[in-house]
Amino acid sequence: MGSNGTAAALPCPKTLPATSNGAWQGDNPLHHALPLAILQICLVLVVTRSLAFLLRPIRQPRVIAEIIGGILLGPSALGRSTAFLNNVFPKQSLTVLDTLANIGLLFFLFLVGLELDLKSIRRTGKPALAIAVAGISFPFALGVGTSFVFHSTVAKNARHIPFLVFMGVALSITAFPVLARILAELKLLTTDLGRMAMSAAAFNDVVAWVLLALAIALSGSGSPIVALWVFLSGIAFVAFFALAIRPVLVWMAKSSQEGEPVKESYICVTLATVLAAGFVTDAIGIHALFGAFVVGIFVPKDGPFGRVMIEKIEDLVTSLFLPLYFVSSGLKTNVATISNGQSWGLVVLVITTACVGKILGTIVVALFVKVPRREAVTLGFLMNTKGLVELIVLNIGKDRKVLNDETFAIMILMALFTTFITTPIVMAIYKPARPATPYKHRTIKRNDTQSELRILTCFRGNSNIPTLVNLIESSRGIRRHGLTVYALHLMEFSERSSAIYMVHRARRNGLPFWNKTANSGNGDHYVVAFEAFQRLSHVSMRPMTCISELQTMHEDILESAQQKRVALIVLPFHKTMQPDGSFQSFGRAYQQINQRVLERAPCSVGILIDRGFGGRAQILASDVSYRMGVIFFGGPDDREALAYGARMAEHPGIALVVFRLSLLSTEVSITMDATDRAADDAAIAAVRASNQSIRFQESEVGTQAEFATAIKDLGRCNLVLVGRSTPTMGPRASLDCPELGPVGSYLATDEFSNTTSVLVLQQYNTAVHGVQTQPVQCADLADSSDTYSG
Repeated sequence: MGSNGTAAALPCPKTLPATSNGAWQGDNPLHHALPLAILQICLVLVVTRSLAFLLRPIRQPRVIAEIIGGILLGPSALGRSTAFLNNVFPKQSLTVLDTLANIGLLFFLFLVGLELDLKSIRRTGKPALAIAVAGISFPFALGVGTSFVFHSTVAKNARHIPFLVFMGVALSITAFPVLARILAELKLLTTDLGRMAMSAAAFNDVVAWVLLALAIALSGSGSPIVALWVFLSGIAFVAFFALAIRPVLVWMAKSSQEGEPVKESYICVTLATVLAAGFVTDAIGIHALFGAFVVGIFVPKDGPFGRVMIEKIEDLVTSLFLPLYFVSSGLKTNVATISNGQSWGLVVLVITTACVGKILGTIVVALFVKVPRREAVTLGFLMNTKGLVELIVLNIGKDRKVLNDETFAIMILMALFTTFITTPIVMAIYKPARPATPYKHRTIKRNDTQSELRILTCFRGNSNIPTLVNLIESSRGIRRHGLTVYALHLMEFSERSSAIYMVHRARRNGLPFWNKTANSGNGDHYVVAFEAFQRLSHVSMRPMTCISELQTMHEDILESAQQKRVALIVLPFHKTMQPDGSFQSFGRAYQQINQRVLERAPCSVGILIDRGFGGRAQILASDVSYRMGVIFFGGPDDREALAYGARMAEHPGIALVVFRLSLLSTEVSITMDATDRAADDAAIAAVRASNQSIRFQESEVGTQAEFATAIKDLGRCNLVLVGRSTPTMGPRASLDCPELGPVGSYLATDEFSNTTSVLVLQQYNTAVHGVQTQPVQCADLADSSDTYSG
């Protein structure tokens, strides 16, 4: 009791038991590690997700919300309350919190490594490479200069060489994942500007990790010999991994065939390798994160193996564990340490230095390599994006006692500010909306029957391909100029890491969108199907891709239709048919995409309700034997459906029947003027004269029951075409699919059929639909005048 040692004065904090016996037995859950960790995680998720929701209107990436959330929960805000800090984030719990955060970060860095494709980086063009080098060297040099100012003011006790390197690395980083999400938000991801920014940022990311390894090696004991051994050991680890471990990963990737589940043992081995690599690099003295990142870099990017690895771990890591790292950083950030004019002057200095180094360095080199001035300025601000890697650098620097509390807080504010300003500034200076391309053929129904028909077909995945191919085969007609089809693959871009992985697979980098190698993955199915069909028919096929958030995906569809001058957009119904014949919805967001396209389309639009049109396989032209129907009440939309049906009827394997229905009572009503009726009669007469094989049936209907009976035979057709703006059918027409119209909504029900596909058409009308132009986000495989040739 009377010891004079310092241990008595500084007792070790009491360790927390893992679980409690419950409040009824007198235990406080906050005094036990597991329930306290659960509370901390839930609190973190609520705060960060709420901030992300609030910042979404100003289009800020989620990382901004997570950094701010961490600062708010730390001693800068809520942590000022001693009761809050001692009960929710007591010192005894910080070890558990940091451990969970770093395990999550370990696997997130594995995902970041998966996102970076070394092959793509090697293919980086000279302009992007020059921009990347400038974006690293200029700010690094300015960071070194800034470190001298810090060292003489707020960081006098910092070891000079490690501090110099950490400052240089912190200012020279470009956050590759955050940049990709900003580009997607601004619809620049697949533009030339976006591809150049992504290529430069990917190269920057790899160099930043090498510099970080150097900084960590120098931050050890201070002995140059020890630092040299640490750095050489790191190089030896990478070499050993490349020569001994990578072949095993390649073998597992090649053994994982497309369409087959990846073996559980392969997943287990890979995850264990991530942990083992982290242990080795931590033992070397670099950091466990470096080992995980190296594993991700060497995992093969082709085939399903990498994609499955991401699917297995990304949601748990990015949604649950990663935000803990931001809170862990926030608990170390005390903005109150920036308390005087000198400190705030250093904040201004480091922000100015970071911006000048990145932005001006990038602009100067971009102009030198002949990048247009406005795009060069935009590139400068994009390359100034900071994010998670910046926080990792700063946290490691603080843990290694290279950065003190005040320097750490100053650098956190710099990262927050530079990332926050990126999106609004880029939106202000770079608006790549292109003027509308004038063209006249915006409908299928036209006077010039020999002109080329251009169709934009949208699809979400493999299940849509057979129906699309069979629809295209049925639409090619006998005209001399034939048919050109743009097949637009709709891909949702989200905050998940797989979105970045998907972007890598869709970026060109001098190659086609889909890499035609044996193991290039899921995208090959689309290309193979369309290429095979093109070779067997006279249709020009152009695969395209659209990477966008669901809320703005309609803009990409509209822009693509305008730029390709199509006459018809074919959209997939927001519900897909299940094996039992019922429909399952993809969600309200997909329905809203269709509704927005209908409202603003620059041409006619069709919504395809797919019930397996033509079967699940591609049908040769000589084997086509389809029965199709058109329901015709009258009006422009029905005339569009009739014109499309007449074109299909030119195919020798298609039999078309037109049901012309007349209305007798007000229960089934329609309003048409004399002009519309004359146009309907003229359309029917023209179709009769053009093709004698088309059958016409006329019926009069006065009730809903009579309507259902009149079209009952259409339930045996392969495909039925109908106009969207057809009669209202009383209360029954008030369905949950207004984009289909009343008749289309009925045809989408089981009451009509569970085998007949339906195409609901809306004719373009210049008096109703304005031509809208949006920033382009979709990109195709070649110029619009060329056809895809593989």
